[in-house]
Amino acid sequence: MNAPEEFFRLLLAVVVVLSLASGLGEVLRRRFDADGTNTVIENLNARINSWWAMVILLALALLFGRIGVVVLFALMSFAALREFLTLTVKARADHWALLVSFFVVIPVQYWLIYIDWYGLYSIFIPVYAFLFMPILVALRGDTSRFLSRVAETQWGLMVAVFAASHVPALLTLDIPGFEGREVLLIAWLVVVVQGSDVLQYVWGKLIGRHPVAPPLSPSKTWEGFAGGVLSASALGALLAWLTPFAIWQAALLAILVTLMGFFGGLVMSAIKRDKGVKDWGHLIAGHGGFTDRLDSVVFSAPVFFHVVRYFWSV
Repeated sequence: MNAPEEFFRLLLAVVVVLSLASGLGEVLRRRFDADGTNTVIENLNARINSWWAMVILLALALLFGRIGVVVLFALMSFAALREFLTLTVKARADHWALLVSFFVVIPVQYWLIYIDWYGLYSIFIPVYAFLFMPILVALRGDTSRFLSRVAETQWGLMVAVFAASHVPALLTLDIPGFEGREVLLIAWLVVVVQGSDVLQYVWGKLIGRHPVAPPLSPSKTWEGFAGGVLSASALGALLAWLTPFAIWQAALLAILVTLMGFFGGLVMSAIKRDKGVKDWGHLIAGHGGFTDRLDSVVFSAPVFFHVVRYFWSV
């Protein structure tokens, strides 16, 4: 599958924005952080460098088409599920269930998406994995905290695998007049949702006064939320040329996915606070782990996928 021309135009724009951000970060470092003690600037530059790596990785996957995107998100799901389950309480009786989760459920889910078997990949994890995971654990006979152990594994599969797999599933959609350009839907979704995260952070730093839920995420404010969602919605409308949507439709969809992304971040923050950690991992400098980057996307991707499937697809 050849990447459409619009993809390269978007990639060029992203590279320009990141180049400007890198230049600004270097100027700030030289002027205000010559001794390396300004944590805000250090964190900013770490985030920019990480964005370079993530953009390059995603761009390469998109260039390889369906197989590249499916493999990339399968690997990301593997890493995210590992981060999620590392923070949960497990027993020896869970070993078979964990092995099946990593080496059967993930490959099968993404293989089903690759061959476009919607009828099965849409229920494989929420029905079959949900039912068979407890059976594997129960057969080992350990009832200590049985429900919480099983439920945490099921939650990890739903968030890190099932929900995340709806991003490459966008490539399977059949939209009249949009054939061969489905990869642009992934680009639009990722740019809008991740852009919303960045813009909420920026607006929160500039004018944030009232925290949304201080015990969960003190840095998330109502002002940052409103500014980020509105700005990202405008961004989604400006990028309507990447999609089969009219400008007003792109704006409404951007509001929907950014709202889902925001509340997804809150839910995942609640889980982290329950487990007593700040980040899911430390693989991505300035961003935490893979789960920290996926939390907004995984809550928005299934909703976006089904809205497009049932209102724009054949």
